Amino acid sequence: MAFTQEDIRNLNVQFKGIPPEEIISWAIEHANKALVTTNFRPYEVAILYAVSQVKDNIPVVWCDTGYNTPNTYKHAEELIARLNLNIDLYVPKQTTAHRDAVMGIPQIDDERHPLFTEQVKLEPFRRAMEAHRPDVWFTNLRKGQTAHRDSLDILSLSKDGVLKVSPFYHWNDTHLDAYLKERDLPNEHTYFDPTKVLENRECGLHT
Repeated sequence: MAFTQEDIRNLNVQFKGIPPEEIISWAIEHANKALVTTNFRPYEVAILYAVSQVKDNIPVVWCDTGYNTPNTYKHAEELIARLNLNIDLYVPKQTTAHRDAVMGIPQIDDERHPLFTEQVKLEPFRRAMEAHRPDVWFTNLRKGQTAHRDSLDILSLSKDGVLKVSPFYHWNDTHLDAYLKERDLPNEHTYFDPTKVLENRECGLHT
């Protein structure tokens, strides 16, 4: 499957306002190998539920930094069981206890922060993508989250040429709250990302 940037622009115009499940169905039909990535942050349940309703057993890659809150881990376990998610877990090569002893969580302006981000997020993510080699990657990116994400759309191409599909891209929190309420789905608001500090800072996976 290969799409030009013009193809993607035209499809994004067509897909605006289309139900997420229809976008997901279209992407799966055009995929040789699809996957979902998640970190169980707020509203991640929406993409996990929507994809699982269209096709079960799609690999769900969870890159766990090791710094999630107890509530996030409980939320993850609840969703894994309830949605019967096909989880493939990736964790840093160094334990959290080891890193805490030698580095801790560096501040954003600390010269060790890039190394920290590489260890807990970027390296496990690269390992996952190299193992799966998807051509379609489902995410829950949304407009308004970061400056970089505002430059994307429902469909975008990653730097490796993978078709990134964000079916909830134009949805705001109010729309998603209604979506979750209608389906009696739990949300998670205690998520902690040690690499970002600020909510509107890009984590590095999508740049």
